[in-house]
Amino acid sequence: MKQEALLTKHNADNSKKHKLIKETFPVLEMTCAACAVSVESMLKSVEGVKDAGVNFANQDAWVEYDPAVATPEQFQETVRSIGYDIVIEKENKEEIKEAAQQKQYEAIKQRTIWSSFLSVPVVIIGMFFMDMPFGNYIMMALATPVVFYFGRSFFINAWKQARHRKANMDTLVALSTGIAWLFSAFNTFFPEFWHARGLHAHVYFEAAAVVIAFISLGKMLEEKAKSNTSSAIKKLMGLQPKTVTLILENGQSQELPVSQVKQNYVLLVKPGEKIPVDGMVTVGESFVDESMITGEPIPVEKKTGDKVFAGTINQKGSFRFRAEKVGAETLLSQIIKMVQEAQGSKAPVQKLVDKIAGIFVPIVIGISILTFIAWMLFGGENAFTHALLTAVTVLVIACPCALGLATPTAIMVGVGKGAEHNILIKDAESLELAHKVDAVILDKTGTITEGKPEVSDMLFDAAVDQATLKSILLAIEMQSEHPLAEAVVRSLQIEQINPAAVQQINSITGKGIAAKHEGRDYLVGNARLLSDKGIKISKEFLQKTSQLQEQAKTVIAFAEDKAVVAVIAIADKIKASSKAAIDSLQKKGIEVYMLTGDNKQTAAAIAREVGLKEYQAEVMPADKAAFVQHLQQQGKVVAMVGDGINDSHALAQADVSIAMGKGSDIAMDVAKMTLITSDLSSISKALDLSKKTVNTIKQNLFWAFIYNLIGIPIAAGVLYPINGFLLDPMIAGAAMALSSVSVVSNSLRLKYSSLK
Repeated sequence: MKQEALLTKHNADNSKKHKLIKETFPVLEMTCAACAVSVESMLKSVEGVKDAGVNFANQDAWVEYDPAVATPEQFQETVRSIGYDIVIEKENKEEIKEAAQQKQYEAIKQRTIWSSFLSVPVVIIGMFFMDMPFGNYIMMALATPVVFYFGRSFFINAWKQARHRKANMDTLVALSTGIAWLFSAFNTFFPEFWHARGLHAHVYFEAAAVVIAFISLGKMLEEKAKSNTSSAIKKLMGLQPKTVTLILENGQSQELPVSQVKQNYVLLVKPGEKIPVDGMVTVGESFVDESMITGEPIPVEKKTGDKVFAGTINQKGSFRFRAEKVGAETLLSQIIKMVQEAQGSKAPVQKLVDKIAGIFVPIVIGISILTFIAWMLFGGENAFTHALLTAVTVLVIACPCALGLATPTAIMVGVGKGAEHNILIKDAESLELAHKVDAVILDKTGTITEGKPEVSDMLFDAAVDQATLKSILLAIEMQSEHPLAEAVVRSLQIEQINPAAVQQINSITGKGIAAKHEGRDYLVGNARLLSDKGIKISKEFLQKTSQLQEQAKTVIAFAEDKAVVAVIAIADKIKASSKAAIDSLQKKGIEVYMLTGDNKQTAAAIAREVGLKEYQAEVMPADKAAFVQHLQQQGKVVAMVGDGINDSHALAQADVSIAMGKGSDIAMDVAKMTLITSDLSSISKALDLSKKTVNTIKQNLFWAFIYNLIGIPIAAGVLYPINGFLLDPMIAGAAMALSSVSVVSNSLRLKYSSLK
């Protein structure tokens, strides 16, 4: 019986292990990295949760739990108990999260505008007209709404942290501005308290108001950067249509939401429609634009038995296909999931300030309390006066204004500088590592090449009438649905060729197209078509065709009756700047790799032409991300440069992600940097700009802290036993303002630096 009971328990344990599921929930109301830590610890405390993690950058929480023990409703209740919220609805949760983020951003924006507007006159009066009649009361009237209304979130969040014995930047802002306001209010209403002791009753309303305004600005910039992270996922989800056309057993069609599609359903896809799920073609033929999956610009021919993928776009023909992978199993859904996970693993530069503040705040508060106690014990006759003044001075001088400005001002100047050089830095996430990049991965299509097939060579037999044949060729290709035919049509239209009148157009699937003109037969197609029709090709044309194919060009033949009269080569041209840009990176000691979904022959030819030794061909989106991971495991700091949806997973995985501005919106949304130009030489400038920006941030943080390291001891009265010097809180307020000026000035230096 005992063994049986143990076996039952063992089976139950195993069953329990197998029941574990992992879900992601958007988190609302978080304002700092410490908030994420609080939410994470609360989620982990729920019974049945094996593990959990919260990412402040993309405002998401993942929870691995046993659904037999824990439920999403319990997670929501637990998180709400500490003042936050999570979205547990299955439908439209990203839209709910985005709406909440937008609402939060607008609220912070309004607070920033109004607090700045009210702070300006307070600063002017406090600095230049401090002796004006009723000046203190005017400053108090203006500063009070700034501190306690527009700055109320700092006090609320500080209280939330205090309840869990934690401290962050909100704690420091709330304490310093709150005490500065209270001290100033006391001095406004009871100035005689200080006058009786031979001291002037200073007020620090301007310090309190300016701190709220500046820190609100920093929060606004941070919230703006965070709100952009969900748009990439939203656009990826937008690739899947909302409804599908289901073919019933009786042959009738029915509109159906894509969420209701099941395996083995037969679906109809019309011209121009997006393919809803992964499957296999059963009836019909068409060309499908798979560039969002493969990155290759030329649509792929699809016929019975061929695979099709969700999110790709059907071109001109209709076909039916059998659903094989639906919902979360589709390739598109897998890309979405991978991008979410890769984004979730990031740690933005802004978190650094909160981490430091978590240690800095308790130390400052401790110093302030110790200062008060020390003066009360050893202060002599005016012990209380000196104790109160020095304790407040410590908090005022330690105000984190410079700390809060260090990152956003450098980013603002860096972004402006980048814009001048066609480089857009979206936020600070990748700046920490950009200057350490020692491996750059380039996508081929649209990055190294133009990303658009064009006619590179059109070679006619010397003995023929080129003008007449070009007119016939244009007329035939205008009737073709093949994407290569569009390149031929564009080329001939540029030459202002007029189409001839052709008859009996006959499209030969997978091979080419045939037509008649004035009783003669004409063909445009590949080698298989020539072979099938018994058409001869001269040695000269054979030799030229071979040479063109070695250059990674696609060659089609144009035949009149039984002889080839022309060969046309179509290629995706290499950008003029690619070779020089790659050479520049290699000279800096950076390893450069090319990854492409194209065939090995084309990849080899492109690599040879631009001077690349390292390349991989026929790679899928997941392979690109895996290669990024492989380099990272070798200890390399990897930059990924791409322009397509197929690059989005690798871009999210890379340490530094750079999108080409003429590529897809999704690549630009996932990437942390975007090159507005298609010139690859901007990559080197982007890395240099990143290095200068992150150095500026480090310098700003250094100055913010060195000022505290020197200022706090002086404010505490360390010089008093030596030379009798006691720092006036007014001077402390000026020192605080000076620290902010030094940070802003240092950031502005970046504006006048040169990039290389």
